[in-house]
Amino acid sequence: MKIDLQQIKELLGIVSATDVTELTIEFGDQKITVKKASQHIATHVEVPVAAPRQLATAAVHHEVVPRPAAPPPTPEPAAKAESAVSAEDNGNANTVAITSPMVGTFYGAPSPTAPVFVKVGDKITVGQTVCIIEAMKLMNDLPSEVSGKIVKVCVDSGTTVEYGQTLFLVDPKG
Repeated sequence: MKIDLQQIKELLGIVSATDVTELTIEFGDQKITVKKASQHIATHVEVPVAAPRQLATAAVHHEVVPRPAAPPPTPEPAAKAESAVSAEDNGNANTVAITSPMVGTFYGAPSPTAPVFVKVGDKITVGQTVCIIEAMKLMNDLPSEVSGKIVKVCVDSGTTVEYGQTLFLVDPKG
């Protein structure tokens, strides 16, 4: 398998969006190491050259431009904004959004033949797995951070999702 630039960009996005400080992935004779420091994300890629035992090393450094000294956004404003949108669709202005913590592929069930983790009308609890997000061939269970009733499933299984994209709307009073 050959590692392409898009896969490296996705890996950088995943690492920058999480608390992971170092990640190494090997595909046969190729190896990618991503290390996150306070102001840099360094990527080290090794690829084979003419002789099979020799490796060429290419280092890619991405500068992270510091943001203005504003406090980081909290999930509540996004949930309130999503609530306003969902109020039109579902008649309930008190919904909370469960969003994707990373870029990847959304799966609503653990396998194609298994039942979905949750569906509209199901009651969920904090910590309950609601879906799987696949990123770079790694399957990541997504636990709910809210208890309540699923009001809407916003994406189809097998769909590519972005960081922060709404996956489910939950009525915490339901």
